[in-house]
Amino acid sequence: MAAPGGAAEEARRGSGRRDDSLDTLLSCLPLTPSLSPRKRTTSQSKTEPPLLRTSKRTIYTAGRPPWYNETGTPFKEAFVIGLCGGSASGKTTVANKIIEALDVPWVVLLSMDSFYKVLNKEQQQQAACNEYNFDHPDAFDFDLLISVLRKLKEGKRVKVPVYDFTTHSRRKEWKTVYGANVIVFEGILSFANKELLQLLDMKVFVDTDSDIRLVRRLKRDIMERGRDVVGVIKQYSKFVKPAFEQYIEPTMQAADIVVPRGGDNFVALDLIVQHVHSQLEKREITVRAALASAHQGQPLPKTLSVLESTPQVRGMHTIIRNKDTTRDEFIFYSKRLMRLLIEHALSFLPLKPVTVETPQGTVYEGKRFHRQRITGVSILRAGETMEQALTAVCKDIRLGKILIQTNHDTGEPELHYLRLPKEISEDYVILMDSTVSTGAAAMMAVRVLLDHDVQEDKIFLLSLLMAEMGVHSVAYAFPCVRIITTAVDKTVNEEFHIIPGIGNFGDRYFGTDSTTGWYENDCMDC
Repeated sequence: MAAPGGAAEEARRGSGRRDDSLDTLLSCLPLTPSLSPRKRTTSQSKTEPPLLRTSKRTIYTAGRPPWYNETGTPFKEAFVIGLCGGSASGKTTVANKIIEALDVPWVVLLSMDSFYKVLNKEQQQQAACNEYNFDHPDAFDFDLLISVLRKLKEGKRVKVPVYDFTTHSRRKEWKTVYGANVIVFEGILSFANKELLQLLDMKVFVDTDSDIRLVRRLKRDIMERGRDVVGVIKQYSKFVKPAFEQYIEPTMQAADIVVPRGGDNFVALDLIVQHVHSQLEKREITVRAALASAHQGQPLPKTLSVLESTPQVRGMHTIIRNKDTTRDEFIFYSKRLMRLLIEHALSFLPLKPVTVETPQGTVYEGKRFHRQRITGVSILRAGETMEQALTAVCKDIRLGKILIQTNHDTGEPELHYLRLPKEISEDYVILMDSTVSTGAAAMMAVRVLLDHDVQEDKIFLLSLLMAEMGVHSVAYAFPCVRIITTAVDKTVNEEFHIIPGIGNFGDRYFGTDSTTGWYENDCMDC
């Protein structure tokens, strides 16, 4: 069976250069495929779990800083590194070494191999006989590739196809990838399309000797993909080598840097990493400080709805704001307020007139929420406390979670984790957080939902307590988001805590110490 010439997955190299000797390798390779079951080799567009394991350490690709300005508009695009080179030149090895050396959060490795076109029946037969040219530009779906890379660079969610090299087809399940600070894009024809080339901020060509590339290809295709020597060499001679000379090698002139010897060239890799770090520093933006100085003295927006301050509501606020309130009482009355807040928020959902017949045989003119799903999304951890009240009044509701924490060095919110239900773009979304101070965390959560194609006017931001600053920040950036709370406090102190406020809601609710754990600033200064 034919192996795609653009397969970026490179066989791991053994110790020393003896493994790169063509004569040595051919003498030890089996002439026929192994009888052991074939491995299902898929493309490198993997995002779960959010980490990169190397021989020395584990890099957690999480903690994404704001990629938008105070208006909520995407401002900081991801930095895209394009890696080009012949088949088995070592592009994936170079990519992984760059990612390891960068040591920055939210890195995405995107392989051009994911974007091979779907073959028809005739092409499938050609591929089985080593007669299909996987190294020709026509073998790739450039329209889909450009669309995916552009959206990913803008910080939006994308779905990436998963290619199966054993069947020369796309698998049914696609990988969902969301957001990045750095995108490493690699492929044999990464520089062959002008529109694609414009999306690359840095272009790197991995230049490896043709004999070494053939050795690696033989090793990979025979030992990992069940091919035979004759078929691999036939395809290499007929398609891979001519395609390299005609389509790939000429694009070397478009490269910003050429890396001879691939992953062994530590000097070149170090220069690449230094340049990327300098570019990322230039792109840093601050959102929180801008929010703190904006919108002062303005009237509260029309999109804000505050639960009526009845004696009952004010009495519950008195209890939960009191620093001497026991934890049990704090939880009990917080839950009561949450239930009232949820019920109040549901009154803003669009209801359509409906007529029903009562048991007495008479007609009742009522209202009904018409065939639209509701999804609850909590900003962890304190926002999660509102889920019980939501599920108590909304049957079969779907739930999602977003973890946003304040970086203690920069003071900026950072996105660490998200889990959202499928097809959330079709839903009304109730976004929940216990308190909103500057609005920085709420804005990030709204931006995440928008990047997942949720309509802005279908997002309801719910919080027990908000500061005027946070209300203005969210309303100014996202004027169609409905903001719903039980109370609004006027001021925020120098540490961005709401005054008079409620304290650290998460610590008081869960009984944790704010001076030690991961959630030190949990929802008191979000």
